[in-house]
Amino acid sequence: MKLKDTFEIMRPVNDIMGSLTVIIGILNTRTGISIINVVINLILGIITYFFIAASGMIINDIYDVEIDKINRPDRPIPSGRITLKQAKLLWVITIAIGMGCAIINSMILNLGVLNILFALFFAFIGWLYAAWGKKSGFPGNIIVSISFSIGLIYGALLNSSNIPAYIYFFFLTSFFLLLSREIIKGCEDIEGDKKENVKTLAIRVGIKKAKYFSLIFAACAILFFILPIFTNIINPLLFLITMIFGLIDVGLAIILMARKELSKEDFKKVSLILKAGGFLGLIAFIFASI
Repeated sequence: MKLKDTFEIMRPVNDIMGSLTVIIGILNTRTGISIINVVINLILGIITYFFIAASGMIINDIYDVEIDKINRPDRPIPSGRITLKQAKLLWVITIAIGMGCAIINSMILNLGVLNILFALFFAFIGWLYAAWGKKSGFPGNIIVSISFSIGLIYGALLNSSNIPAYIYFFFLTSFFLLLSREIIKGCEDIEGDKKENVKTLAIRVGIKKAKYFSLIFAACAILFFILPIFTNIINPLLFLITMIFGLIDVGLAIILMARKELSKEDFKKVSLILKAGGFLGLIAFIFASI
């Protein structure tokens, strides 16, 4: 097993992007916390999230090996560059590193067991999605949305068990926006999902109704994106300025979704717009902590 193959199956770019949520959670709750503690939480918190997220990528490829032999034969496992036994061992190792860092973090800063339980829950839902969630459709969409967004709460939890309301608003913004996008992706990929027997919302209730569910969840994301302004965030002015771009972006997606008929290309466009909105939201969350 070569190092480049190990990195490929871990998908480090996705893991790093997810780690931004931990950074946001830590920076937005750093008031009254010593610089040393913040630095320790940043280092160990990022490593924890990175490796547990990586374990989710690995277990996903393990469960998808038969499908990937047909659709993605170039991936590490179906191509034979990594055996199933090696992949399973790597899955255990990445979870062990992530959980080990969470335990060390608790021991150094006397954090108790709550952050360890959060890390364990994160590892569990990674496995749950691969084993069951992907085929389940909408429940799987919920798991994906939680899996990415949970870093916001986890990062805040490292600083204090008394998590401020705006962190929950950040979490709900991210959660509903990702959920909205996952539903739209289901509308876009409905033909392929039918063949794979994936029970997406678009298949269960039809594209038209699924599209309106997505619209409602995007509107919920906007609502929770605005609410932190009315709380004691560190820098409300910078947050207000930067959040405008995200609001415009998601607002555009909602306008497009409100149209009567959408083609596959239209759904692809909406998905990209929502993805951009998520990135703009993360930027606004970072500026809220400056």
